[in-house]
Amino acid sequence: MLNPNNNAAAIKRDILVRLTQMQLANDFSEIEKIPLEVCPDGTVPLRGSLGKDRAMVRARIAARLGHSVENFNLLKPLSEYVDEAFKREKPTWPMLTVIHDACNACEPSHYFPTDACQGCVARPCKMNCPKKAIEIIDHRARIDPSKCINCGICSQNCPYHAIVKTVVPCENACPVGAISKDDIGYERIDYDKCIFCGKCLSNCPFGAVMDKSQLFDVVKHIMNGKRVVAMYAPAIGAQFKAKPGQLEGALIQAGFSKAIEVAIGADITADKEAAEFVERMERGDKLMTTSCCPAYWRAVQIHVPDLAPCISETKSPMIYTAEYAKQQDPDCIAVFIGPCLAKKREGFDNDIVDYVLTVEELNALFIAKDINIAQAEAKSGDYLPTVSGRNFAKTGGVAESVRLRLVDKSTIKPMVIDGLDKNSMKTLANYGKINVGKMPVTADTPNIVEVMACEGGCIAGPCVITNPKLGNGLLTIYANAGSKPGADGIPAKCDLLK
Repeated sequence: MLNPNNNAAAIKRDILVRLTQMQLANDFSEIEKIPLEVCPDGTVPLRGSLGKDRAMVRARIAARLGHSVENFNLLKPLSEYVDEAFKREKPTWPMLTVIHDACNACEPSHYFPTDACQGCVARPCKMNCPKKAIEIIDHRARIDPSKCINCGICSQNCPYHAIVKTVVPCENACPVGAISKDDIGYERIDYDKCIFCGKCLSNCPFGAVMDKSQLFDVVKHIMNGKRVVAMYAPAIGAQFKAKPGQLEGALIQAGFSKAIEVAIGADITADKEAAEFVERMERGDKLMTTSCCPAYWRAVQIHVPDLAPCISETKSPMIYTAEYAKQQDPDCIAVFIGPCLAKKREGFDNDIVDYVLTVEELNALFIAKDINIAQAEAKSGDYLPTVSGRNFAKTGGVAESVRLRLVDKSTIKPMVIDGLDKNSMKTLANYGKINVGKMPVTADTPNIVEVMACEGGCIAGPCVITNPKLGNGLLTIYANAGSKPGADGIPAKCDLLK
């Protein structure tokens, strides 16, 4: 994924902050000026002309207001998009949208020689090409695209690394082939294949793929005096440098009636998955996979159905936390906050979760309200989560949390798939074959498989605002701050849900 610190992300944040400030002031009279302010006169155009840049800002504004923009109407006043957002009763399908004019229509992936080519005597690129697609012209290698099959042997054999491969970032990142070019070369998403992992979103350097924000809807309910409960994922605690309780304090300051850490739900999930694992092994199941990553869940349901019976039937931490919130206040509006796009799809499919915000959106709300988390008053929650519950946010955390809860830990043989890509999808397909008897169970076959769509876990989600490496370190600090390990490292059962 792209480093979260990039210009495309900065533009998205700037637009969302401006819109939120206008909403909080209940004054959208200046909304038509946003494109002029984001792309002022005298700046160097990003895409050929300031007019085109400003047109794309208009489309981004519509997406930030929660609208799909595939058929964006440049002539439609932005105020009308605001009116439609006010009338909207719930998020609309799908969670993603593609700005046609922002898409670069990148050339298909291919290999090509760079100026680093030395026209060497050995010419291993030419000698080893299986299709004889390379000629040396004017002391430089040249590839005939009509013959090239993109095998990469030329690149592997070049001693100067002078032959490189260019990729279409969004297509290359998609683990299931759900994004591809239309008839004129622009990207489109096949939602029958899409698992909403958000890799296209986080890898497009032009910001053409956007999530449809739900922040407008959440702020609308807060301003209308509704009881809006923030359920924040442990990964969010690793995005802000704050002391225990300060994130809760900042959320209350932002207008939420209550803040609940989703590590509560993680502890419940771990308790139930541990019990389910024991039950499955006793009845003779070959393996069980974890269930908390909705992108993985969809990947299996759509693309590896042979593995579907192995997915744990336990609900995700988000759902258990929402049940807890509704148990306390049935009329509250439950808002999950995380780093993930797939959670927006999971929330869309579950009535108990009303809205899903990303940490990008939460950060924009904090900026718009001038909230400094480091100065926020610390608030204590209802429940002190375990270290293992908070560690759900990183790769290996779920499997380890389940292991800790087993009485006989020798029975578990865990396997962790760290991020979904085309290769790991093949690995899942093999586990599917094992499940249906098309491949044998061996001594090396795991009996519990944890799968995270994002490499590194939720701390590397597509909508994070902190570099995942830094986020991993911050999570370690956060997970151990004010949480309980339980007796002998084995957490006590979480009995919040009666």
